[in-house]
Amino acid sequence: MTPELDDLYQEVILDHNRRPRNFRALGGGRRAEGFNPLCGDRITVFLTVDNGVIADVAFQGSGCAISKASASLMTESVKGRTVDEAQALFERFQQMITAPADAAVESLGKLTVLAGVRQFPVRVKCASLAWHTLRAAFDARDEVVSTE
Repeated sequence: MTPELDDLYQEVILDHNRRPRNFRALGGGRRAEGFNPLCGDRITVFLTVDNGVIADVAFQGSGCAISKASASLMTESVKGRTVDEAQALFERFQQMITAPADAAVESLGKLTVLAGVRQFPVRVKCASLAWHTLRAAFDARDEVVSTE
């Protein structure tokens, strides 16, 4: 990756950390909690599904910049999609962040900025926490999702 592209990616992550999108609680609907014991990240994902479509999604919590930025980007990426489309996006995102550092990066729009975490395996859990928590909200599981 070029230094200019690296700087751009870093700026997008920092922006979503400083000004996370959809950072609020939603009343009603589904919710799930997630915890990353390695980093201390804690997140709650709120989800409203209407006829199989994600009508609204939000999150609250605290954590590192990667965790918060990933949750923010995730909410923007899945809102308005069907649950099946969001599940497929989760799979593609997971493949992207767990691929070898020198592997080609599939473009996932803004989510592509998180491809750099694969160079730092401990950060993969930070980036994937919100996504695993979203899946738990889909399933309405009443448990805390952990990255361990």
